[in-house]
Amino acid sequence: MTSEAQEFWDTKSLNEMSHDEWESLCDGCGRCCLHKLEDIDTGLYFYTDIACRLLDSETCRCSNYPQRILLVKDCLLLSPTDSDQYNWLPITCAYRRIAEGKDLDWWHPLISGNKETVHEACISVRGRTVKENTVSADQLEDHIISWIDF
Repeated sequence: MTSEAQEFWDTKSLNEMSHDEWESLCDGCGRCCLHKLEDIDTGLYFYTDIACRLLDSETCRCSNYPQRILLVKDCLLLSPTDSDQYNWLPITCAYRRIAEGKDLDWWHPLISGNKETVHEACISVRGRTVKENTVSADQLEDHIISWIDF
C-alpha cells in the first residue's frame, strides 16, 4: 500500500484523529457494553454476557449514546489520552488494536465497507446477551463468558 492509499488509522495516532475519525473506529460489536468482573488479586478481567441496559441487542449500539455517561454511572468514556489503559478492551477492539500498533481486521466496517461484517464474523454480541436487570448480583460469576479474548 502506498502512502497515498493509506487510511487515517494507518497514518495518525489516536490523539491526532478528528472526533469523527475517532468515533468511526467503533466497529459496533457491543463488547465494551458487557459487564466485566475484575480479579483484584491478578488484575485479570472477565467478561459476562450481561449487557448494559442501554445496549440495543440487535444493532449492538448504545440506544442513548449522547447521554450514556449521565444515565449509566459506571459507563466508561474512552479517551485517546488513556490508550495505555485499554487492556480491559477485547483484543478485537479497534481502539486497542490501533493503540498497540496493530491493523484493523478484515471484518471491521472501515475495511469491509459493510457494518454487518462485524456480526457475520461473530465478533459482535448480537444474540448472545442478557439484560442487566434480569441478573442478580450473586449470579454475576455464573454469566462469565469465554468467547471474548483479551
